[in-house]
Amino acid sequence: MTLLELCRQITDNQTSFLPPEHKLNTRLVCPEYSKSIQEVKTYPLLQEEKIFALCWNMSGSNVLHASMCPAPHPFCCRYQHSENEKTQLHTHDYIELAYIANGKFRQRILGKDITFSKGDLCLIDKNCFHQDYLPGHSATILFLGISNDMFSEIMEENVTTQKITSFLQSALLKQKDLQQYLLFTPGSCGEQELEDCLLLLLKELYYHDIGSRHICKGLLFRIFAIISTKYDFSLSKEQRKTMNWIIFEEVSAYIRAHYADVTIQALTDTFHFQEDYFNRLIKHKTGLTYSAYVQQIRLERAEHLLLTSDKSIEEIAGIVGYRNKGYFYKIFQQKCGTTPSKYRQRT
Repeated sequence: MTLLELCRQITDNQTSFLPPEHKLNTRLVCPEYSKSIQEVKTYPLLQEEKIFALCWNMSGSNVLHASMCPAPHPFCCRYQHSENEKTQLHTHDYIELAYIANGKFRQRILGKDITFSKGDLCLIDKNCFHQDYLPGHSATILFLGISNDMFSEIMEENVTTQKITSFLQSALLKQKDLQQYLLFTPGSCGEQELEDCLLLLLKELYYHDIGSRHICKGLLFRIFAIISTKYDFSLSKEQRKTMNWIIFEEVSAYIRAHYADVTIQALTDTFHFQEDYFNRLIKHKTGLTYSAYVQQIRLERAEHLLLTSDKSIEEIAGIVGYRNKGYFYKIFQQKCGTTPSKYRQRT
């Protein structure tokens, strides 16, 4: 069974349609009823349930079938809509990850219309107001609702690459006043691997057997690892500025922690960017090249050791990453205008 087949199976249960007046209908599909009201949807499950799935299946005849799991009993909501009708403007008090399992899907996020294709994902912050368009064509969407504490665990476990971890931790968790979302598109590989994990996760949420909570948690960790390593994500201009500052701070902290033996290759392996990115980032933030920035940090450390320790100048040169004592003397004098020994005599 594929992910698309399971989504359709969950939403095509003809024996358990909810009556139109049932409150879950407006929970699963709430058509726009006001231009001025902004809804905040709360997490719908008990505290111990950290993940839930909402499946939307649109047949192409302006009929949407929707269902949510886990649920005590299988059920389905059926909604007849007009083409491109919108849902009510809303946000959630939890994180939402939407995956396009089939067709195309359009959302209006922070006043901007965005169209997604099969394989795309959208991660929406709990402060980000948006609306969904209900198309006349066939489409299947899998929404995952992720509790805030579960999302925090994912970030703290560092299952994502550094660049996404740092951005999400800051933009989606710490800066509560910002409205944020991230759009992901599949790279050259990874889409099938992601679908396989989503299928396993949806099965666990649907059948909800013993141990499902633990299995779902592990699968969600794996899903974010795949997204962060095998998917590309795009940022708005303001988001990119925010992220560049976050990454610079992390790169700078890494260099300061490993100044004696840091290399461009080590930065590439740690942060998963190409080499020229670090030169451009550091030059933009400091006006220095990567080499000059590392040298500045090393010499600052050398100055500190000269004034606070009894180590020999040769030892200090080695500690800060210079094996050639003559070269160390030369660059130190260029920076400080005096020799290391005379600099030490200042105390």
